[in-house]
Amino acid sequence: MANRFAKRSHPSTWFLYLGLALGLVFACFPIVWMFFSSLKSNTEIFAVPPRILPKVFTLEAYATIFSDPVKLRFFLNSYLVAGAVTVLTVFIAILAAYAFSRYDFRLKKPFNLLVISTQTVPPITLLIPYFGMVVAFGIFNTYYALILTYLVFTLPYAILLMTGYLNTLPKELDEAVLVDGGSSWTALWRVIVPISLPGIVATSVYTFLLAWNGNYPPPCQRAESLNP
Repeated sequence: MANRFAKRSHPSTWFLYLGLALGLVFACFPIVWMFFSSLKSNTEIFAVPPRILPKVFTLEAYATIFSDPVKLRFFLNSYLVAGAVTVLTVFIAILAAYAFSRYDFRLKKPFNLLVISTQTVPPITLLIPYFGMVVAFGIFNTYYALILTYLVFTLPYAILLMTGYLNTLPKELDEAVLVDGGSSWTALWRVIVPISLPGIVATSVYTFLLAWNGNYPPPCQRAESLNP
């Protein structure tokens, strides 16, 4: 017990905790700054020198947003599209990653190459083809057009991330399920997915940020005019 306590109290451990604490402060500082800035007046936001804590706390910014139906519609559209894209992307990515990680099949390498090669295509070059497809399918100016467009760009990232994570899990887990009479579907959803939650959460957050930021030009009109 004394030796175990001594190992935990080693100076290198304290330096590790200190480094992690500094990293946490560095990562959280922009969020804290934005939160306190939302409680400042416009004049105080641009004051020099800047202050973290406002002199006078005000909810004027929140009142302006929540009293404007157009701005609320912007948030609704963003949450709806980003949430739908995240759910669909992660679900498809799990299935695709499981196939790439656990099975050897024909055209596996070409499919992998295809997924990777999509990242080399500038999104702006696909604007006109996507616009033509959206119009041809009759989904112009709808949520479906946005969701499908973002899905094309987020899915390759998610497949690569999930495949890399599943490659770290031993295949013996799947074999044990098959020996017990289970199927590959059972092994995936009862064993692999529960222990892959860290990778799934990381992929979900990354996908949501991509869809939320709207890094790619959507083939639709203004957000407030979208029709479900």
